[in-house]
Amino acid sequence: MRTFSCKDRDAYMLTTLSPAVSGERFEFDSSAGRLSVYVAGNGPPLMLVHSINASASAAEVRPLHEHYRATHTVFSIDLPGFGFSDRSDRPYTPRLMTDALHALVAQIHLRCGNAPIDALAVSLSCEYLARAAMESPAAFCSLALVSPTGFSGLRKRRAPPGTTRQVKWLYRLLVGPAPGWSDAIFRGLTRPGVIRYFLERTWGSKAIDEILWQYGVLTTKCAGAKFAPLHFLSAHLFSADIHTVYEALDTPVWMSHGTRGDFTDYRGKFIIDKKPNWCFSIFAAGALPYFEVETAFNTAFDTFLKTRMV
Repeated sequence: MRTFSCKDRDAYMLTTLSPAVSGERFEFDSSAGRLSVYVAGNGPPLMLVHSINASASAAEVRPLHEHYRATHTVFSIDLPGFGFSDRSDRPYTPRLMTDALHALVAQIHLRCGNAPIDALAVSLSCEYLARAAMESPAAFCSLALVSPTGFSGLRKRRAPPGTTRQVKWLYRLLVGPAPGWSDAIFRGLTRPGVIRYFLERTWGSKAIDEILWQYGVLTTKCAGAKFAPLHFLSAHLFSADIHTVYEALDTPVWMSHGTRGDFTDYRGKFIIDKKPNWCFSIFAAGALPYFEVETAFNTAFDTFLKTRMV
């Protein structure tokens, strides 16, 4: 029986993770570290960005990736700290995630030309996509924001540009006073039953996607899997200035969300619901509606892509 050093074991666990979606997987170096991206299909480029949680990866956009590869060249990224991308111990911030998207846009332009691209992000990653579009508006033809964060409640929250909602004492608690503390916390948060529990809350139902659950269990076992989630849990990956970012967008935006689960409070969208470049769809589903009502979601998304209302 083969024995592994810690370094060998970490490398082995990462290489045994299977691809999350179909197509070619390629890697490239960037200011956000080494990034992994899946590409499949032919046609105009479409960028897909998964959400942020303890078991996140490109597997979360699988239905969209597999459907749109028939009509688009689809690029689905593993964000820093997730999937096959760099999972090293470093600060994980909105700036890091946004820089990763800028780097992916550059790769898409190298492969598909410099025309503006369509992009879709899920949940917290909508904040990074919105920031990328605010900083480089000419790079994007349209934005699709699925169950975006930053719209709960009725209070307008303002903060200096680039600030986050990090709770420093919570991060110190999660990291812990001794070696192994954070490992134990992360193992507890990513037990198979716990991952299932949080997916059920995301769906608002026990009828979750079993393939996504299985992949989530596997990806949390890879080397470095804890680092990005610890920053997420301490709110370091949430933008304190996101309302200002959303309001600054001039790119056509389609915002969609479901009616079930933990992510149904969108009262705060009053800050943008009168802006002519925004349009909205609501689905009888959880926070990942393209898993549950795929045809209805794709039809609405296709309509948006055709009109790209301004």
